[in-house]
Parts: sequence; C-alpha cells; structure tokens
Amino acid sequence: MNAADETAWLRAILTAPVYDIARTTPLEAAPVLSKRLGNSIWLKREDLQPVFSFKLRGAYNRMRKLTEEERSKGVVAVSAGNHAQGVAFSARELGIDALIVMPVTTPRIKIAAVEAFGARIELKGDSYSEAAAYGTEVAAREGRTLVHPFDDEAVIAGQGTVAMELLAQHRGRMDAVFIPVGGGGLCAGMAVYLKALDPAVRIIAVEPDDAACFDAAMKAGAPVPLEHVGLFVDGCAVKQIGNTTFDLLRDRVDTVVTVNVDEVCAAIRDVFEDTRSIVEPAGALALAGMKRWIADNGAREKQLVAVLSGANMNFDRLGHVTERAEIGEQNEALFGVTIPEQEGSFLAFCRTIGRRSVTEFNYRYRGSANAQVFVGIQLSGGAAERRSIRDELRKAGYSVADYTQNDVARQHVRHMVGGPHHKGERERLFRFEFPERPGALLHFLETLGTSWNITLFHYRNRAAAYGRVLAGFSIAEGQDDAFQADLERLGFWYADETGNEALVQFLG
Repeated sequence: MNAADETAWLRAILTAPVYDIARTTPLEAAPVLSKRLGNSIWLKREDLQPVFSFKLRGAYNRMRKLTEEERSKGVVAVSAGNHAQGVAFSARELGIDALIVMPVTTPRIKIAAVEAFGARIELKGDSYSEAAAYGTEVAAREGRTLVHPFDDEAVIAGQGTVAMELLAQHRGRMDAVFIPVGGGGLCAGMAVYLKALDPAVRIIAVEPDDAACFDAAMKAGAPVPLEHVGLFVDGCAVKQIGNTTFDLLRDRVDTVVTVNVDEVCAAIRDVFEDTRSIVEPAGALALAGMKRWIADNGAREKQLVAVLSGANMNFDRLGHVTERAEIGEQNEALFGVTIPEQEGSFLAFCRTIGRRSVTEFNYRYRGSANAQVFVGIQLSGGAAERRSIRDELRKAGYSVADYTQNDVARQHVRHMVGGPHHKGERERLFRFEFPERPGALLHFLETLGTSWNITLFHYRNRAAAYGRVLAGFSIAEGQDDAFQADLERLGFWYADETGNEALVQFLG
C-alpha cells in the first residue's frame, strides 16, 4: 500500500482480525501523575495483552493472511523478546509450525516464555544481526515465511488497532498521543489511523537517546543505521527504522522526543504508583517522553495519552530500575565531598547537611589529612535544590563534586568505596539497622562519633522501614566495655561483624 493511501490503510486496520486472540485493552486515567504534572494523563494498557505486549496484534494479523501452502511450510521469526512471544502464541492458535531464532545471549526467562507457547527455538549468534542473518537463511532454505517484527504492512495494520480502540475509548478532545518507537510498527499503525480520523491530535514519537533510529532518519531524510544502540530499553533497541514505517511516519509524527535511562526508570515507578503494575523499559518509554515534553513545553491542562507497550520485565532488573529512578525523577543528588580527617569532622559534615534525608553514605578511613565521602541526599525540589545543597556545602568550606549525572559514579563508584584499613589501629566492624526517619544518622554520630573514630561507613536507603548500615570503629584494647555501653545507649539493633569472612578478605 502507498503511504499516502489513507483509505487502504484504514480498511486494513479496521478489518484486521486481531480480536480472535487479542484483548481490547483499557484506557486508564492516571490520577497521581495527572495531579503532579498538571495535565490529564491517560495510559493505554497494552501491557495487559495475553503475551504482555502489543506485538501479538501485528504477528497474528500477518499470520492470518498466510496461504494454505505458506501455513504448511511454517514461519520463522527473529526476536529475543515480545515479537517472539507474539509469533509463538499466534502459531499455537493457528496450528502453524514456528521457528524462533534468538541470539545466544538471550536471557533464559525469555527463552522459557517462548517455549511455553510450543515454538521451536534456535540460538544463533551473539547479536540480533547475526541471528537475523541466520533467520533469513532458514526462511530461504526451508521455504518458511519470515514474520518481520515491524516493517510489514500486515504487522503495521495489526498494531494500528491500538489507535482504533483509543479513539473509541477517549471521549472529547485528545491533545497528544505518545508512542514508543523501535522499528516503528506500532507508531506507524497508530499514526495512520489517528491522523486520518483526528488530524488535530499530535503524534509524538518517543525513543531512547541511545537508540534513536527514527530521529536519525528524520535528520537524514531516509532510514540510516546507527553505529551502536543501548540495550537497556531492549524492546526498542533497533539500529535502523523500517523503510515502510518511515514512509508512514515522516509526515505524520509531529515531534520526536528522546529520553535517557534514568527518565525511563522514573517512568516505570510512575506507572507502578498509579496502577500497581510493573512495565518493562520499552513499556514506560512513552510516559517518560510525555514527562519530558511537558517539562520542555510547560504544558498544562492538556489531554495526554501514553501507550504502555509491554510488561515483559526480568525481575532481577528491578534493583537497577529502583537505583536509577531516583536520579531520573531528580529525587536524589550524589556528591563527592572532601572533609578533614580529624576527630569530629564526620559529625560536623552531617550537621551541615542537617535533617535532610540521606539516601547513601560511603566512607573509608585512609589515614591521610583528608577523607573522601560519597553521599546521596533525597531531594524534593529537583535540580534547584541540588544546586542549593552544593552551594551550602561549599560555603561551609568543603570541596564538593556533583556526581548526580556521572554515569560511572552512579553505577560503579558508589559500590566501590572501601579497601583495607589503615594499618596500626585495631578496627571492629558492626552491622546496624537504622529506623528510616530524619535525624537517625545524626543520633548515631552524636552517640558514637564523638568518642570513637569511625573508620568505615556504608549506608544505603532502600525505601524500607529500616536502613542497613555497615560501620567500622577504631577501638583500642581495653576499650571494648566502654564502646559496648555506647552501643546500648544508641538503641539501634546491631551485630558484631568483625570476623565476617567477606569483610576480612576485602576490607581487612
């Protein structure tokens, strides 16, 4: 079909038989976000499909159009994620033999999800491109139909049914719809339908800033390959936009917004707070773009829709998401601070911070004139408050480096503060549980930090009722009873970890 032939595209979308297996997903209001952002925010819940992704629509629509001869020879798809599950699920329902080619590096959880639908899997190559080359070879050799994840008219039309539902569900004015873009199938199908029936609605494509293949194509005037793509938003980690999808999108998308990993993680948390559901990074991409667009344009009292495209999230990624969400929402600042290595300086520094909630504290005694402290502080006023804290610390005489936007500091350095203790002093190590309330850290330091030299301090707030702390103290022989009395006066739960094997090996 020609990209300009709206009638043909509308007919293809309206007649797509996706509801043989796909669900009409709800359009849900997001009251918490709406209040916070000053706009009416709506979430199109494609994460609630049987395979937890919109990909089922396009895959099934393509496979329903196979001839009897094509069905008898089977299909092949190359995917490590949601497209693979959509094809496998559709193949099971249609009685078609399906071969799914995945890179060797595909996580076991995704392999198991596809196997559960009865598809055969072959692991080939270390990357998607290597797997794709093999999939194309198999299709030619065995006569199988290659079901493309996005650059196929029937796939695009199937994805367009999301927009068909959206217009039926949203009553009244709709100012903008935010749609994630990887290869462009979902955005192309939705944009064709929405612009044909409601030309006033703004179509805003959202991409990861490290996989912005559509933005690159728009600037070049044609699809171009990216040299490298980031893999965190794996559902949209595509090196080159499709030719068909680009032809459909180039004159229908009003704006392209790119967002970073931290903003995506913050959006995952936003979805959870409004729905108590956890979406995958690609599933939260559109919402992250919406938040960025609102901030950049000062939008207020608009009717805005974000498509939550999927929820195939590995559980073990949640810790990373939580870590990065605070930065993405500008709720945490990270500083490296130099303080004098002398008695009382640690306490004086904490008094300068005041009763602000500390999210992290890393310190290791080195025995030199100065000590280096890595500290995280919870924010409520965003970047302006971060700058204010930095200025306050500098005014108090401290050397301060702002590491909030330093990716190496966020991912690595914060976990690497430590090393062997300065030789010549007896050190004891204790594990504590702090009640998560303002002033708990000051109480700790005022009880123990005025009499005992703190040699190590590691604290991280994980949004629980109690924070866990590892601390070291220089305690001379014969002072154990006095230190024990101070521990009892502190009133926090503690355990002596001086002989812990791991601590002996790495900190001893």
